[in-house]
Amino acid sequence: MRATRAIIHLGNLTRNLQAIRGFIRPGVQICAAVKADAYGHGAVACSRRLLRDGVNVLAVATVGEGVELREAGISAPILLLSLCAPDEAAQAVSHDITPLVFDEDYIRLFSEAAGTLGKDAYPVHIAVDSGMGRIGVLPEDAGHIARAIAASGTLAIGGTCTHFALSDGTSRKAEAYTQLQYRRFLTAVENIRNEGLDPGLRHCCASAASLTHADMQLDMVRPGIILYGYYADEVDREYLASAGTPLDLTPVMTFESEVSAIRHFTKGMSVGYGRTWIAAEDTDIAVIPVGYGDGLLRRWGSCGLQLAIGGKPYPVRGRICMDQCMVELGPDSPVRRWDKAVIFGSPADGAAQDADAIARTTGTISYEITSCITRRVPRIYIE
Repeated sequence: MRATRAIIHLGNLTRNLQAIRGFIRPGVQICAAVKADAYGHGAVACSRRLLRDGVNVLAVATVGEGVELREAGISAPILLLSLCAPDEAAQAVSHDITPLVFDEDYIRLFSEAAGTLGKDAYPVHIAVDSGMGRIGVLPEDAGHIARAIAASGTLAIGGTCTHFALSDGTSRKAEAYTQLQYRRFLTAVENIRNEGLDPGLRHCCASAASLTHADMQLDMVRPGIILYGYYADEVDREYLASAGTPLDLTPVMTFESEVSAIRHFTKGMSVGYGRTWIAAEDTDIAVIPVGYGDGLLRRWGSCGLQLAIGGKPYPVRGRICMDQCMVELGPDSPVRRWDKAVIFGSPADGAAQDADAIARTTGTISYEITSCITRRVPRIYIE
């Protein structure tokens, strides 16, 4: 087993889902986002656990992600949240992956694929652009698109959805925009109904809105990052506690490696490409076999990143390499070769920081941190 690995705590995934259920109204379905390999945690294993624990639908971003789940024997409904290329439509339909549609070209593409494969009333979800500005039909045109689906002869409306742009913010401006988007979405739904058509499953709440807007949960919610133990931007642990709705989440992934070598440095010696760090005094440097080829991004080397060894944080020195990074131990350190080095995770696993802490330090979000862990890093699944 490679020294660098991602430990996936499936028990924490179960506990997070159970905690999130406390925010979901009875009868509301749960669509778990397992796109991007379940945010780096392993889509197949996480999907199996989530379905075992009662999740109704899985959400992916690419046809290939959906096919991977089908080939693993997963038969639950799979929702495709992003657009696919024309030559992927037939593959999506043949694997019973439900696409989002919002214009006549895309409706025609999937109608032809369904017809060719002999599929009748193949379900699609209407994507509504209520203010995200990404994909979707404008609310005033939703009835027209619904009519086009009904007239296709091979497709059926399985649902109608939108995505909020600011629901993970806590300012008055963010709340006002979320309310505006919700009203626009309801207008789109009403326009579909005015055509005498059923909008199907209505869904608009991802992680943040699922926790803060019970009135917007409608028929289904789409939690993502919160399943994996991280909060959605400003809707964090402190905010939820102050709102009287505390939520305790636990990171599902622990990203760790080992000390592969310890080098003694004298004052003036440098480490890494570009000689960006030079020892100001005698010290020891530990070499860790993890780098940007594993998802420890190169730019983090200049952001004060620390790794924990024996529960104590040690600073990364020099530029992070593709396959290695170096941390300063200082003189007379108790660290020994082959000791475990934890990049991020739960304190119970010896981590000094979680992915959210790294995100704050490096100017990004926890979603990127976990999703960046590459496929060459083995995933080890435990309870």
